[in-house]
Amino acid sequence: MALLSGAITPRAAVEQALARTNSNAGRNVYLALDTERALHEAEELPKRFPGTAKPLLYGLPVSLKDCCDLAGFVTTAGSRFYAERNAPASEDSAVAARLRSQGAVILGKTNLHPLAYGITGENPDYGDCTQPRDPGLLTGGSSSGAAASVQEASAVAAIGTDTGGSIRGPAALCGLAGYRASIELAHERGLWRGGVHLAPSFDTLGWIFRDLRDGPLLGAALFALDVPADTETKVRIGVVAEEFLRGCEPVVTAALMLWQERLRAVGAKIVPFESSFWEQAMEIYAPIQASEAAAIHTVATGGDFSPFERTIAERLAWGASIPADEVREFRRRHAAFREKTDALLRQNDFLIAPCAPISQLVAGVDHADSRRAILRYTTPLSLAGAPVVTLPAEGGAGIQLAAARGADARLLAYAAQLGARS
Repeated sequence: MALLSGAITPRAAVEQALARTNSNAGRNVYLALDTERALHEAEELPKRFPGTAKPLLYGLPVSLKDCCDLAGFVTTAGSRFYAERNAPASEDSAVAARLRSQGAVILGKTNLHPLAYGITGENPDYGDCTQPRDPGLLTGGSSSGAAASVQEASAVAAIGTDTGGSIRGPAALCGLAGYRASIELAHERGLWRGGVHLAPSFDTLGWIFRDLRDGPLLGAALFALDVPADTETKVRIGVVAEEFLRGCEPVVTAALMLWQERLRAVGAKIVPFESSFWEQAMEIYAPIQASEAAAIHTVATGGDFSPFERTIAERLAWGASIPADEVREFRRRHAAFREKTDALLRQNDFLIAPCAPISQLVAGVDHADSRRAILRYTTPLSLAGAPVVTLPAEGGAGIQLAAARGADARLLAYAAQLGARS
């Protein structure tokens, strides 16, 4: 509002944002910054958008995950292999172009788990991404720098991608809000042009941000969503069954209970749903993801995945080895899983579940078990292709609020209402 009213100029807003960049221990929130370019863009905004009518993101500093092209910068996908192989982008990706058309100033390109193929934010090439507020904690991934840029307030909002939880996980662990769009939405809007895929069956775009009340504006700016100002309150919300919550830290179960209380306070009816079939999600998701990722990165590597970090190379090699008939069977199971979750979302207006059973990822320790534990919670909704908002909670215990595919506007409106009452 200060930008729209003229109380602060776009240049001043960008100067303030730039002063906060790379404040984490590794100084690696951003993999690419161009201060002069950002300041020049900010200065040009009043000329580009004269008069009182301003676009939705006018003058707002935002960050862009480094798997989307930005003209003049090399897209690394978080890997030195691609940093050395790729030429600077000759034009903006569709996402970057959309942001600029809406008046945003893209400060730079943010760190990520290599190839966007990980949930922790660990990166051997560019350094593990730790939280600006606590150097002992990882941000989570793969949209690690995206979350860090919002936490350090160098970006009002950050573009991320989400395949198996790459927006939801970092948003939750960093105490932030997040929005993962319906699987079809970015494709329908043509926003994958100039973007690096990991697994197209599950890849989608979205935002990490601070305040749930900003979700409708961000959804409208990126996807041209028509988000209603008012939303219904007497909704039915399915909550994941207690049996599924085994192994959850007390802070996570407490956050889930607290959000249920808040939802009831605004008129929601909360009903547990039978979620035992969600236990199959990783078994279905992982081989499809690995197969698709291997096909993408074979183009550049010729099938030699050794330039990548060991665990990622092993996943890619496994994906390349899965016979086609097995992949087809996993896709059949995926379709069946999606239909069962679709049925749940026909019975309920929304679903809620933790983003993860844990609330922290301590830097410098082995997170092989953490990865699987988190993905157990995030991959069911990845298989469903559902839009999800991360409801922030104290201590990194964010909660997933999901809607049916295509119900993004309704979801963002409802979440914004919750933010207004928090």
